[in-house]
Amino acid sequence: MASIFTKIVQGEIPSYTIAEDEKHLAFLDSMPLVKGHCLVIPKQEIDLIFDMENDDFKNLWSFAQHVAKKMAKAYPERRVAVAVVGLEVPHAHIHLIPITKMEDMNFKNVRLKFSDEEYREAQQHIINS
Repeated sequence: MASIFTKIVQGEIPSYTIAEDEKHLAFLDSMPLVKGHCLVIPKQEIDLIFDMENDDFKNLWSFAQHVAKKMAKAYPERRVAVAVVGLEVPHAHIHLIPITKMEDMNFKNVRLKFSDEEYREAQQHIINS
């Protein structure tokens, strides 16, 4: 059975795409810790990030760096934190989270939900930065 992220890659589930290339996708987390929380994934489904082939692993992090730099421009008052947890979805992914304090990236925090308009606004804010 395909992961939810594979369904996003295949267009079966809509997402708010931030960046995309042939092998990677970055999109807003649908249950973010803070506004602008993004996920970066390889398009090829692989469960564990450390099981990726060396070049694929490096390329994923390079793509994440590109996205993080856009996020840093979009949210200059914040730091872009990075987390790899691997428990939520069986598809390798990197969390990029704009934070002002350590508690902003506590995965025990209540996840936020925004309106479609607020997600689109955050998406465009990052893309256009």
